[in-house]
Amino acid sequence: MTDPRHPIGKVKLTGKLTPAARATAIATLAGIPNQLYDAVRGLDQAQLDTPYRPGGWTLSQVVHHIGDSHGNAYLRCKLVITEREPPIKAYDENAWAALADANGPIGSSLLLVQAIHDRLVHCLRSLPQTAFARAGMHSDNGHMTLDDFVALYAWHGAHHVAHITTLRQAKGW
Repeated sequence: MTDPRHPIGKVKLTGKLTPAARATAIATLAGIPNQLYDAVRGLDQAQLDTPYRPGGWTLSQVVHHIGDSHGNAYLRCKLVITEREPPIKAYDENAWAALADANGPIGSSLLLVQAIHDRLVHCLRSLPQTAFARAGMHSDNGHMTLDDFVALYAWHGAHHVAHITTLRQAKGW
């Protein structure tokens, strides 16, 4: 049985992606908004208020978390692209998930994810390959390249969509 916290496994960051792996990760980022819409389509509020695992966030909180996290991803990537070794600050995801905006209707977060991914993917696809070696200093994870951020958030989006789809499958929704 797979660990419900990591339905697609844990992320593996290498610091440098091959051009093919980078293109695949960017394509994954491009697909996340539609996959997220599909994952929550037809769920009622009681279902959205269900934790994806015992002690875990509700499906609504997962959707809002993707918006919060990928908003940070967009800003982090832009900082790495435009500045020399910028500081990248971590944030308390659980504290953010406890806020009112992470426990309300999911429509705005679905739109936010769509808009962020549209902008991020457009930006990433416009860059020369050399740009992906640029890096920032993450307050928790240390030195991270743009390739690391691309790989991380491609995995992260798929990871949380899998939280939703795995619960739906287990519950027969």
